Amino acid sequence: MKRFLTAFGMTLTAFGTALTLVILINSCSITYKFDGASVDYNLIKTISIQDFPNHAMKVNPDLSFQFSDALRNKFIRQTRLRIVENNADLEIEGEITGYDQRESGVRVDNAFNAMAELVVTVRVRYVNNKRPADDLDQSFTSAKSFPNDRFLDDVLPELLPQIIDDLVDQIYNATLGNW
Repeated sequence: MKRFLTAFGMTLTAFGTALTLVILINSCSITYKFDGASVDYNLIKTISIQDFPNHAMKVNPDLSFQFSDALRNKFIRQTRLRIVENNADLEIEGEITGYDQRESGVRVDNAFNAMAELVVTVRVRYVNNKRPADDLDQSFTSAKSFPNDRFLDDVLPELLPQIIDDLVDQIYNATLGNW
């Protein structure tokens, strides 16, 4: 009987601890997600994400739209924030500042590992109108390699979505992943 009461007491203690934890988590106004974002939805309700014009020396005509659209979609899918045109709690704007192809091969015994790389750089200005200390002005870069014997136009449908996804993830984590 003593064993039963001891085990029962431990079960009640574990249950009480779990119940207390659930109550504490539910009472918090900050929502934590496994994707690394934290948003106080009692304080922050809206976001404005402007189009990112392409100011790079080389211009891919589709990049501005694809990038801006992917960035908006990330915030729509991963948060409960409402996208508005202006007077938002959070504001994101910027421009594409780099779109380059460069060689990335390595010389070994006069042989050349023929690889090229597509590199995209985006400058982002993030304003948190509720917590100005969280403001950010930063550039983000992503690069993907491909065989140098292939034309960029041939590999672009595969590489560009990967680069855009990587840039969007970097920006999302830098702006909302501050916990």
